[in-house]
Amino acid sequence: QVQLVESGGGLVQAGGSLRLSCAASGLPFSTYVMGWFRQAPGKEREFVATISRGGGITAYADSVKGRFTISRDNTKNTVYLQMNSLKPEDTAVYYCAADRSSYPGETTKNENEYEHWGQGTQVTVSS
Repeated sequence: QVQLVESGGGLVQAGGSLRLSCAASGLPFSTYVMGWFRQAPGKEREFVATISRGGGITAYADSVKGRFTISRDNTKNTVYLQMNSLKPEDTAVYYCAADRSSYPGETTKNENEYEHWGQGTQVTVSS
């Protein structure tokens, strides 16, 4: 049974930082593309960041580029999202997701390609 469990969310002031973690189990983690998505109240879920199975290739939404960093530790079956310079508009539930990789270096921004999802962790940024 595949499980993705996010942690690290919380309340932070604008300009602050948070580090989200997503621990995976029940799947061969190092063969999966991992992604982070978010959903703000009243809005659709949107792509945030993705990382290839080896960790060498990453991609970001324009809204977070330069502020957020995605990384992974395949020895710990965990993907991270370091969020710096947080803004109130970053407030959302953040989800991690896993997509079975077809080739090295693959990443995807398309949420429909992700097979497994976590339950989400709330991030609230106060102004």
